[in-house]
Amino acid sequence: MKTLFRVFALLPLPVLHAVGAALGWVSFLASSTYRRRFTDNAQQAGYTLAQVRSAIAEAGKLVAETPRLWFGRSVAIHWEGAELVDMARAQGRGIVFLTPHLGCFEVTAQGYAMRYGRITVLYRPARKPWLRDLVDTARDRANLATAPTTLAGVKQMLKALKAGEAVGLLPDQVPPQGLGVWAPFFGRAAYTMTLPARLAQQTGATVLLAWGERLPWGRGYRIRLRPWPGELPSEAADAAARVNAQMEHLIRERPHQYLWGYARYKAPAGGSSRP
Repeated sequence: MKTLFRVFALLPLPVLHAVGAALGWVSFLASSTYRRRFTDNAQQAGYTLAQVRSAIAEAGKLVAETPRLWFGRSVAIHWEGAELVDMARAQGRGIVFLTPHLGCFEVTAQGYAMRYGRITVLYRPARKPWLRDLVDTARDRANLATAPTTLAGVKQMLKALKAGEAVGLLPDQVPPQGLGVWAPFFGRAAYTMTLPARLAQQTGATVLLAWGERLPWGRGYRIRLRPWPGELPSEAADAAARVNAQMEHLIRERPHQYLWGYARYKAPAGGSSRP
């Protein structure tokens, strides 16, 4: 599998995106489960299929561009709002980047690592050994560390923030049981991680909203940064609701690049059912 990924990593980004767009539509048409989840999630956010149908191709691009981002040469990355990072670093503060499943979330961490230095990203280890080995090898890049969704991973991120480094999370990812609370997401209860607020409150880190826009015709990516408005509530449920609300704002910037097929509203394994 590594060999296959390395071969695809040699292809130009426009070619990979073209292949990915076709793959996205094949997956959408072939799987009724995926198709139903895609349309249900979009409708929950107030969008018709016609309004976000281009997200079908974008989801395929996300898959096809992965070999290039993991094993290929660097891609073109543009920045919007980099002064927010410069300000936090000048103050010697750590940074918590919150990124939804929007655009190319892989490129946000890579872009920071290349431009600024070390960043630790939270990830859920793959269950299959061959895939876990592939991911671990691919993400073994300079200035890019990974932390598993375990207590040890949380301690690793706290240590990084206290050292003035950056960490990155996907807060619209369903956390393991016991590491989240039920909070509204586009008007429906979703199990939401409480980690972002805990990290910021225990370290005094700056919270920034970020996402990597996929530019048309394979021209690269634009990392878009937004400041966190106000303070994070101290109560876990309130903080999770605020985080979800900010993720909604980012998604509405480019709804056609959101991963609507992601099972956002599922209950964690072994957890209680949705309220």
